[in-house]
Amino acid sequence: MKTRLPALLFMLCICFSCIFSNCSRKNESAPPPPVLPPVDTTHPVVLPYQLVWSDEFNGSGLPDPAKWGYDVGGNGWGNNEQEYYTNAKVENARQENGNLVIEARKEAVGGNNYTSARLLTKNKAQWTYGRFEIRAKLPRGRGTWPAIWTLSDHNPLNWPADGELDIMEAVGFNPNVIYGTAHNKKYNGANGLQKGGNTTIPTAQDSFHVYKMEWSTTKIEWFVDDVSYFSYTDPGSGNDAWPYNSNFFIILNIAIGGNWGGQQGIDDTIFPQQMLIDYVRVYQRK
Repeated sequence: MKTRLPALLFMLCICFSCIFSNCSRKNESAPPPPVLPPVDTTHPVVLPYQLVWSDEFNGSGLPDPAKWGYDVGGNGWGNNEQEYYTNAKVENARQENGNLVIEARKEAVGGNNYTSARLLTKNKAQWTYGRFEIRAKLPRGRGTWPAIWTLSDHNPLNWPADGELDIMEAVGFNPNVIYGTAHNKKYNGANGLQKGGNTTIPTAQDSFHVYKMEWSTTKIEWFVDDVSYFSYTDPGSGNDAWPYNSNFFIILNIAIGGNWGGQQGIDDTIFPQQMLIDYVRVYQRK
């Protein structure tokens, strides 16, 4: 026994030495913990758009009354327009071949020499911020004034203080020039200071194009076929220059004559004239 004990102790020392040596090597070769990048608080994540409302106009006859109402009358609408806007009359507004047809006609109604239609989503659908897309083909001819636009649902008669956003306007005497405009109390058409831009689309009266407006808390931008041509940013001077933080509704119409559309008169040989709208789509951030 006296001769075996030292040998046993020797073997145990060797085993412990190997164990500690391996542990030391494992600690030396372990990778350092990953270094995480700092959180970027200056560029918040922008959520994608999702479709929240649309009309594809795939039916027949009158537009869907659950989505569209009408402005009716021939009082000039503040612009000295010459048409009478009719109510639910298929000759002036109808679904046909997958499109909404708004048709301006030369006919005497209500003391006016022309009829047309002015459709709107007021009291049916309205939105604060979003992307508005309308695929349309425009009418032609001197005296036509087609428009795709929006007004505040606060009080549309309180113009321009409650704001107006024109997604697309055109006048027949200046063919294929497309206008996008913001009106408000400080900058508007009445004082000639409206904020707007324009672009030329050579086939606007012959082909369909997508007219788009993207509206956020601080910026509004206008596009044709995804090409941006103008933007207006909140100048930070209050509601007089930026009343665009409440619900707006969509309006679709063809005016005849008026302060702008009738600047070079009305060509009576062009009628009837149509604005064809393939779809109206509204998107908002998730």
